[in-house]
Amino acid sequence: MKKINNTPTLRFPGFEGEWEMKKLGAISLKVGSGSTPLGGQKAYVSNGVIFIRSQNVNENRLNLNDIVCISENTHNKMSGSVVKADDILLNITGASLGRSCVVPDDFITGNVNQHVCIIRLDQHNSPRFIQPLISSSKGQKLMVEGQTGSGREGLNFQSIRGFKLSLPTLPEQQKIAAFLKAVDSKLSQLKKKLSLLEQYKKGVMQQIFSQQIRFRQDDGSEFPEWEEKKLGEVAKFRRGSFPQPYGLPEWYDDEFGMPFIQVYDVDENMLLKPTTKNKISEMGAKQSVFVKKGTLVITIQGSIGRIAKTQYDAYVDRTLLIFQTYKLPIDVDYFKFVVFLLFEIEKTKAPGGTIKTITKEVLTDFTVPIPSIIEQTKIATFLSAIDDKINHCSKQIEKMELWKKGLLQQMFC
Repeated sequence: MKKINNTPTLRFPGFEGEWEMKKLGAISLKVGSGSTPLGGQKAYVSNGVIFIRSQNVNENRLNLNDIVCISENTHNKMSGSVVKADDILLNITGASLGRSCVVPDDFITGNVNQHVCIIRLDQHNSPRFIQPLISSSKGQKLMVEGQTGSGREGLNFQSIRGFKLSLPTLPEQQKIAAFLKAVDSKLSQLKKKLSLLEQYKKGVMQQIFSQQIRFRQDDGSEFPEWEEKKLGEVAKFRRGSFPQPYGLPEWYDDEFGMPFIQVYDVDENMLLKPTTKNKISEMGAKQSVFVKKGTLVITIQGSIGRIAKTQYDAYVDRTLLIFQTYKLPIDVDYFKFVVFLLFEIEKTKAPGGTIKTITKEVLTDFTVPIPSIIEQTKIATFLSAIDDKINHCSKQIEKMELWKKGLLQQMFC
């Protein structure tokens, strides 16, 4: 029988020998979860001991922004599920199953509910090596194989302890962990930069459209005062269309069909996704609405208020409105920003910050500010430059995350 070479394809210099296959239970001092305190949510207090739930384990880190607390007395009664610094936390039920993180070094104490498993390793293994291994494609495969129950949406402690991991010595684990920490630090910096750019854009848009900030003409003089117009006075728009019922194979043609824009295809960066999820057939296109590249479309069902300037010719579904023509001199990019902000403002008025539905008739009566065409273009150019920076940062993050994913596949057996 051919011997399996138990070493990764990518390895730091200075380390030799095969990695050793071990069960997670054999290198752990503890594998267990918590429970819901008596009284459920009524046991939560405003100040006390941190109580960690599955939503706090996200993006490979412990997120304490949406945290609840339990009393010291309740905490003491749940002493078997106390969380310590350097513990690995693993979500073991529901939609977030498989998400994990390492508890930070400066964490003092806390507790977990029954949906989160504590994995406390022995001194010969690094949690900052094991956790990335668990979150890698190889580790997630173990999660799928270890699920139990009729819905296969749960991990029990026996299956977790039985996870077979290929492990190097502690020094090599620490070397890999330090490298991955540096990669994550760079990713964190890029995500923070992206968040700041998005906040800046939102703030400056509010100032521009409330006229707290005004642009000047090239000779330094002021532009004319803005007008307030109903949306129906500014643009002509209509809903898209699609033959009914949805889902019939003859309406689609993934090989030769044209792009077909649905709500899913409108990204959050005021652009369409690079390719649409579905392509419409020639037969389906006869009962849909065609738009040219550069047309504004906006979602009116589902994720309402997402707007895009189309990057390619396409057909449009009935769940979107199409801005066909303009009754006034309009810079399309200016109009894109002003309508986007209009919906952001409407969302603040809606219960829970979500607009449940919007109709063409309601949209017609929305009021928008209309400056001169030259000032519109100046505003659009300024905001588009910010968007370019946001999109560049987003692409950097996406590229780095793909690079990291590829590294993990090569660095783990």
